[in-house]
Amino acid sequence: MLLIYSDEKGWDGMSAADQEKWMREYRTFTEDIARSGHFKAGDRLQPVSTATTVRVRDGQMQATDGPFAETKEQLGGYYLIEAKDLDEAMGIAARLPGARHGSVEVRPVFLRP
Repeated sequence: MLLIYSDEKGWDGMSAADQEKWMREYRTFTEDIARSGHFKAGDRLQPVSTATTVRVRDGQMQATDGPFAETKEQLGGYYLIEAKDLDEAMGIAARLPGARHGSVEVRPVFLRP
C-alpha cells in the first residue's frame, strides 16, 4: 500500500493550471503502473475536514469530526500495488508526484490465505 501524505493547504494555494498539471502527472503515473501490472486500486481522498474518527471505549462508540491527530501532512490518497519486494515498491513510490512535495508511506498489506 502506498499512502500519500501532503499538506492539503498547498493544493488550495495552486493556480488552476498548476492543479491540472498535477492531476495530469497522477493520471500518467496511474496509467504507467496499470500498464506494467503493478496497479491494483487507488483513489484520492476528500479533505480532512470531511473525516470522522471512530473509537470504541467501554463498549460505547465515540465519533469525532476530523482526523485522528494534528499533523502537518494529511493522508490524501493511496495506491494498492503489487510489487515483488520492498525495493520495487519503493521505486514505484518514488515516481509518485506527491513524493516530491510530501511523503509516501510504503506498507505491506496482510494477505489473506
